[in-house]
Amino acid sequence: MTSFNTRKEALDKLIANIPVAQLKDENWVVISLSQNGSYFAEEIAKKIEGEFDYLFSQTIFAPNNKECAIAVVSETEEIVLNKELIDSFDIELDYIYGEAKRNHDEKILADMYKFRKGEMLQALKNKHVLLVDEGADTGLTLMAALKTVMNMQVHKVAVALPVIPKSVLIELSKIVDDVYFVHQVENYVSSSHYYKTR
Repeated sequence: MTSFNTRKEALDKLIANIPVAQLKDENWVVISLSQNGSYFAEEIAKKIEGEFDYLFSQTIFAPNNKECAIAVVSETEEIVLNKELIDSFDIELDYIYGEAKRNHDEKILADMYKFRKGEMLQALKNKHVLLVDEGADTGLTLMAALKTVMNMQVHKVAVALPVIPKSVLIELSKIVDDVYFVHQVENYVSSSHYYKTR
């Protein structure tokens, strides 16, 4: 089974798959998409001598199933929907947009004040941006982050994560400049499942 003994092992293997010298020369900005992803993002930023930042987001769950992710809202209020689940559960868009607003105002703004003193994500126009996380359970968080940075008119965007679902990799490969990873997994469980110790 695909797994890493430690996060350090995962980091080392991921960095081995990243063109460090190129990213350093091109002044890439490294952005973490989660608290768990910040370990990888900070270490990669140090390695390429790049800027480091967070992009905050929150998952929106189905009304009667708090484990079923149906959408993600980012700090710039970009929303990405899992249309298939929303349609199959017959979930009203009013519910999703209401939850997006509530999550943004109650959770994302609190994180922004805690980590950035309320400042918005730095200006990324014409910059090279590397989005980093520990994995991608559904791909919704990654897609919300991509929508956010693309709307900020970045010049190039790439993604780096140690483990990725094959289906998410296929979708990402169509829209980003590069995807750096160690393992792609056909039947993905959850990101934490692939780390023996955290």
